[in-house]
Amino acid sequence: MSRQRNRRRPMSEINVVPYIDVMLVLLVIFMVTAPLLTQGVHVELPQADAEPISQEANEPVIISVDRNGDIFIDIGGEQGKPVAPEALKARIRAVLKHKPKTPILVRGDAGVAYGRVVEVMVLAQAGGAPGIGLITEPPEH
Repeated sequence: MSRQRNRRRPMSEINVVPYIDVMLVLLVIFMVTAPLLTQGVHVELPQADAEPISQEANEPVIISVDRNGDIFIDIGGEQGKPVAPEALKARIRAVLKHKPKTPILVRGDAGVAYGRVVEVMVLAQAGGAPGIGLITEPPEH
């Protein structure tokens, strides 16, 4: 009788094919989610306590968002009337064309949705603003 030799793999060998499949799936998930994490509005935040804007700087352009979400800008002929998004971009573009270092500041009502303020900041960036500041009131003591 001849004995058939049992040809088994030694225990020290590990089948790595399933691990490679898992790694490829994780790589695809990372590649899909990474761009979603970097979207946003670039805002330079101060590293210290807020201080008033120096008088030596150009007069800032102030964009206001009221409680209803309407947008107002303090330049142009109709300062007390709401501004359309395209008109806002055009006005900011015009100001920055003549005075490129003009600060752009956003003042949002405390009751307005945060998303609406972010939309206004995105519009200002689309108008060419390299950085946007937020206006707050000092806390009451």
